[in-house]
Amino acid sequence: METTHHPDGEPLADGVHPVDQIRPVHNLILFAIQHILVMVATPISSVFLIASALDLPTDLASALLSSVFVFSGLGSILQSVGVANIGVRLPFIMLPGGAATILFITIAQGTDLQTAAGAVVLTGIFYILVVTVFVRALKYFPPLVIGTMVVVIGINLVKVTGQLFTGRPGTAHFGDPQQLLLAFVTILLTVLCFRFLRGFWRQLSVALGLIGGTIVALALGQTSFGAHAAGPAFALPQFLPFGTPHLDLIAAIPMLIWSIASMAEATGQTIINGEIVGREVVATRDVPRVIRSDGIVSIIGGLFGTPAMVTSGENIGIVRASGVRSRYVTAVAGALLILIGFTPLARILNGIPPAVVGGTAVVVFAIISVLGIQMLARVDFSNTGNLITCTLALALGLLPVLIPGMYHALPANVEAIVGSGVAMSALVAVLLNLLFRHTGNAGQPSGGSSDKPAVGRPANYRI
Repeated sequence: METTHHPDGEPLADGVHPVDQIRPVHNLILFAIQHILVMVATPISSVFLIASALDLPTDLASALLSSVFVFSGLGSILQSVGVANIGVRLPFIMLPGGAATILFITIAQGTDLQTAAGAVVLTGIFYILVVTVFVRALKYFPPLVIGTMVVVIGINLVKVTGQLFTGRPGTAHFGDPQQLLLAFVTILLTVLCFRFLRGFWRQLSVALGLIGGTIVALALGQTSFGAHAAGPAFALPQFLPFGTPHLDLIAAIPMLIWSIASMAEATGQTIINGEIVGREVVATRDVPRVIRSDGIVSIIGGLFGTPAMVTSGENIGIVRASGVRSRYVTAVAGALLILIGFTPLARILNGIPPAVVGGTAVVVFAIISVLGIQMLARVDFSNTGNLITCTLALALGLLPVLIPGMYHALPANVEAIVGSGVAMSALVAVLLNLLFRHTGNAGQPSGGSSDKPAVGRPANYRI
């Protein structure tokens, strides 16, 4: 069979879309490891936060870490491979949600662990029930709305992961020169790999930069993997670790409200993933597949003590940077995550310095914002309505990202929506798009549609 190559050097067999291409096993494993190295800090930090905030005993924390890795792996396989109308069949990784982890802790502190676990289960059920209603609103998510959301998603991720090497303002280690050095060395090595390597090795530039940064950290005495190896040699997820979940609908309200924002974020991530891999996304078909998977894994994971699980945008930048579009890479990554969950590898990988992970992540996540800008480049900004919609959606979406806690005086349920940059940008963009597009000719002197592309190819998705 004749083989061609796309610009990034990935071989394409005729008749097989790159997303469906099964690469050689050793390549699959190496590319899968690259995904894991970038995302591994999220499940570890999630469990660390829960264990420390709720004072969990060591054996329970170990079981919870195992559960988080196992269900991250199962969710990644489900999204990548798909079963009927569950799983989108795109290269995706599933992780415990950052906001979901904070909400889990908050609910547990305000009630108990059984109620927090019950809130996760209720959220998973809510995903599955509400997605049929949510999908009807997708016609109000044109490229103008999606592109704005994706820019905010990327900037928010850069801010969060940047603090892995800058530290938090006001803390003793904020701006530590050694941590900054590690991050910038990691970024430099990643850039040099992209510049001077070719083919297969260039596609591994993100992983090679992270490994190089870790080696520098070892040489500077900034980390020790041996210190993280202590603990049981074999770990298992524990069924009902906190007891039978208590399904308290009132206590779960903050998490249910957050899930609406999560569904909006999943919409943007699904569409931009389709853009990257070159597969047309039908929003009303594919977005529900993503959300149903999140719901099912969250329900089962909640029975094993995990916070709500979400399909993450963290790996999307890696797909674009490496040019490796096969969904079987993330499926293998899922299998490896399950393996890690049963072994001490989860603890050992925690030896990768946060500054190195942060340096790598900043590169990967900034790509997401660039992809959002690329999508917005197709919008006609000579149209006043489009200009005002994007301007205000970006401004109001970025404010809670740049000024955390600005809505702290509002009721908790309101803060859950307006305090999320992604949710706020989506809400403002949808409402203003409705105002300018569906209320006569106001704000549209050019008479153009909100979706009118300025230049470039049309959006690679449809409603």
